Amino acid sequence: MNKLIFTLIFAVFCGQLAAQDRLTGQTFTTRSEVLARNGMAATSQPLATQAALDILRKGGSAMDAAIAANAVLGLVEPASCGIGGDLFAIVWDAKTQKLYGFNGSGRAPKSLNIDYFIDKGIKYVPDLGPLPVTVPGAVDGWFALHEKFGKLPMGTLLQPAIDYGREGFPVSEVIAYEMESNYSGMVDLPGFAETYMPNGHTPRKGEVFKNPNLSDTYEKIAKGGRDAFYKGDIARTIGSYMKKHGGFLSYEDLADHTSNWVEPISTNYRGYDVWELPPNGQGTAVLQMLNILEGYDIKSMGFGSAEYLHVLTEAKKLAYEDRAKFYADPAFNKIPVEELISKSYAAERRALINPNQAARSYPAGDLEIELGNTTYLTVADKDGNMVSLIQSIYSEFASGMVPDGLGFVLQNRGAQFNVQDRNHANAIAPGKRPFHTIIPAFITKDGKPFVSFGLMGGSVQPQGHAQIVVNVVDFGMNLQEAGDAPRMRHSGSSQPTGSVMTDGGTLNLESGFTPEVFRELRKMGHQISFAVGIYGGYQAIGVDLENRVYSGASESRKDGQAAGY
Repeated sequence: MNKLIFTLIFAVFCGQLAAQDRLTGQTFTTRSEVLARNGMAATSQPLATQAALDILRKGGSAMDAAIAANAVLGLVEPASCGIGGDLFAIVWDAKTQKLYGFNGSGRAPKSLNIDYFIDKGIKYVPDLGPLPVTVPGAVDGWFALHEKFGKLPMGTLLQPAIDYGREGFPVSEVIAYEMESNYSGMVDLPGFAETYMPNGHTPRKGEVFKNPNLSDTYEKIAKGGRDAFYKGDIARTIGSYMKKHGGFLSYEDLADHTSNWVEPISTNYRGYDVWELPPNGQGTAVLQMLNILEGYDIKSMGFGSAEYLHVLTEAKKLAYEDRAKFYADPAFNKIPVEELISKSYAAERRALINPNQAARSYPAGDLEIELGNTTYLTVADKDGNMVSLIQSIYSEFASGMVPDGLGFVLQNRGAQFNVQDRNHANAIAPGKRPFHTIIPAFITKDGKPFVSFGLMGGSVQPQGHAQIVVNVVDFGMNLQEAGDAPRMRHSGSSQPTGSVMTDGGTLNLESGFTPEVFRELRKMGHQISFAVGIYGGYQAIGVDLENRVYSGASESRKDGQAAGY
């Protein structure tokens, strides 16, 4: 009997019995996709999803709904996102039948350069405090995207978040855990405890949390537009706060901020065009990984096999070495993006992979270069417009710096700069955008929209994107299954901040892969580890153009929701 009980427990841990009773689908734990015709929203928190649907029902566009959802997320998921951070988006416009890319990332303060760090012997930008703070780009992103694709007034879009901030909302389970687990070291930072620890601790699951200061800030933005944030009282408050506490970000830095429309980049993976944004983000790594994987018969390897996980991990290592060397602000560097995502370059890189042995390190590509925590959401509307939007303050609670009376924390995206090597593509410089981890994604088929998707999790994002595409294209999973399927995450590759991988890194695996696979991967030389909560908060919307039906998915690891009408 004891042996039987042990076998059952072990099988459940490995995902063998997790979904035996499902009528359809895979053997791992999952659920059905959400289907609807008039509109669909998938976000990391149900209150944000419902706010998006309310806007769609009022006649708002997909972009209107995305902005409303993002504003709510900045309130209800403050450890991951907010208007103190940056924003990127890929938009399918049904009218022009075209994809549009948007880079809403901010720049380093103009008064801060690499000499400051070298002179003080600082090898890495700290995560906390004033030094990693860069210009927040989210609000400018809202208004630029709204001007091109919005329909309803900004005041209408921000009202749900304003109301929740004043009346309060119950904190959901995963968000409560993230807030409680990541506030250490921030309690004494100016403004943090007053905003996020009103009762002496971060709000627990089910507690009603209010942030009237953020509601006030949203109201100022709704009435005064983007300039209320970048040139008005909000900007002056941020500037004086940073100066008072030893920071470099100034009113002038905010006033000079601009965003950019960019052309999305793509590769064709077995007949599907996968779209990402060019650097300073890391979307190029997704396309590099897929190009390498396309040279293998992934389908025959089988989902979860050691053979598949091995080549996936090695493809990731190869792409991330290039990521560390080349990805940076294109305004300061000529980045060889076309070469990096070419099929011929992928063939060269693929030839470095030993099918039976994990590499301890790989060289970055020999291409010419001239030096010069996150939430994801997606929305689709009745007219066929689709928005893939990602927004972040970087790590949990970011810099921990909360400007006086504004109700939001400033991002610490500057921690991604290299401050050791003046000649590195990602070396800090005045007015330069740092290497960025947050990336939205989109898939088209024969020039038509197919899937809008993304996930969060820093360096896990390109790995997650590649796994989603492979799950859908090679393994025939639907969008919900593709997100719920067990994932891998390799850590330890060289970083744009300057650290270098020499030991092969660590392959983190979720429960759901078999013990036989663990043993095979270890024989190949992979260092295996197990971790919880590092695999990304995935959302997706697919479109069936023949039946005019949307399918929505939100992975079951977190608090998210996909819903339509």
